[in-house]
Amino acid sequence: MADQVFPTKGNLLNTQKSLALAQLGYELLDKKRNILIRELMLMVDKAKELRGTIDSTYIEAYSALQTANITHGVVQNIAEGMPIENGITVSYRSVMGCELPKLSMAEKKPKLDYGFMNTDSNVDRAYICFEKVKQMTVVLAEVENSIYRLTNSIRKTQTRANALQNIVIPKYRDIVKYISGSLDEKEREEFSRMKVIKAQKLRKQQKYKIKSKE
Repeated sequence: MADQVFPTKGNLLNTQKSLALAQLGYELLDKKRNILIRELMLMVDKAKELRGTIDSTYIEAYSALQTANITHGVVQNIAEGMPIENGITVSYRSVMGCELPKLSMAEKKPKLDYGFMNTDSNVDRAYICFEKVKQMTVVLAEVENSIYRLTNSIRKTQTRANALQNIVIPKYRDIVKYISGSLDEKEREEFSRMKVIKAQKLRKQQKYKIKSKE
């Protein structure tokens, strides 16, 4: 690659500028990667905490559902009559260009969508437990989706940083070294040529002086 570049001062300046930009780009990508990794670690810790909580919440909810089924009979018809949740909204926040989702569920007063005549407190408990499950699931979905996006962004950032560090920057350094070496060699050749010319002039002047004296 270096041999294909003509060794001129203009090309040297342009390559040095490209090298400086590549080094700056690598530094910025390295900072971005570190910030994304810190954010990822926070999300992973939060996910671990949520999974422990949501596991216990699910266990409690399914236990309550089992009890309701035993004491009241299968409550599938009641479950099918429950309204679909449509109060979830999604917004985004940017972390170093990585768009992370922010899920929120509209707060609403507890409302039982079934009658009391054919149900009992066990059904009520199951309903309340699964309301908690729904809220926890929204939070967990936000965190796990953020982890997925951060992981992809870190991978892409790492790939670009590696390309700059291992390919682009060494290539520009080699070109700078090649052009600098070629220009130095030309300067040495020019210096040697000027010395020869100067020596020849001095010899001619001396010969001329000797002839003048004769």
